[in-house]
Amino acid sequence: MKKDLGQIRTQYQSPPLLEKEVSQNPLEEFSKWFERVSADKKLKEPNAMILSTIGLDGYPKSRIVLLKFYDTNGFGFYTNYQSDKAKAISNNQNVSLGFYWPHRYQQVLIKGKANKTDLVTSQQYFESRPKGSQISALLSHQSSIVDNRSVLEKKFKTLEKQYADKSVPKPSNWGGYQVIPIEYEFWQGQKNRLHDRLRYSNNSGIWKIERLAP
Repeated sequence: MKKDLGQIRTQYQSPPLLEKEVSQNPLEEFSKWFERVSADKKLKEPNAMILSTIGLDGYPKSRIVLLKFYDTNGFGFYTNYQSDKAKAISNNQNVSLGFYWPHRYQQVLIKGKANKTDLVTSQQYFESRPKGSQISALLSHQSSIVDNRSVLEKKFKTLEKQYADKSVPKPSNWGGYQVIPIEYEFWQGQKNRLHDRLRYSNNSGIWKIERLAP
C-alpha cells in the first residue's frame, strides 16, 4: 500500500543566514544557535541530537542521544560501552551528529571523530544523575536481548532496595564520548526551498566557510 505524503508541506520563513553575519568560529556560531533555542521553554530537550555511526554490519545506524556538554574539545554524550553504538565507534571513530529545531527552521550537522572521555569526567557526570538513572545504567546490558519488560523491572526493584541507603557505583562499562568536529553545516529553512547552507571545513586548524546550494 502506497501512502502519498506529497501534500505535507511547510513554507519556511526565516531571516537570511549570511556569511558576513556569522561567527568565523563554528563552535561560537553553534553556541549562539543553541542558546537561542534553549531559551524557548516550550521546547523539550533542545539538546537531543541524532548520532550516526557505521555499524559492524557495514550499515549506517542513527539514534537520538542527548548532548551533555560541549566545549572547544568537542561534543559529549554518555552511554554503555557495550552498546551497539559503542561497538560501532570502537570499530570506526567516524560519526556524525545532527540537531534539528523545527520551530526555528534550523538544523546543524557535524562530522567528526568520537573518543572516550576520561574516567574522572564520566564519574562526575554519573554521580550527578538521578539515582533511578544510575540504577538503570547498572542493570542494563544495553542492546542485548531480554525476554520481557518484567525482567528489567524485577532487576530494578532488587537494585533499588540494595542501594536504598548507599551510593550506586558507576559501572566500569559506562562512560562518555566526545566528538571532535572536522566539519559543521548550518542550515536555515527559507521560502520557496531556497534554504541557506553554510559549511565550515577545518583545514590545518583554520575554518573555511562555504555556501552550499540548497
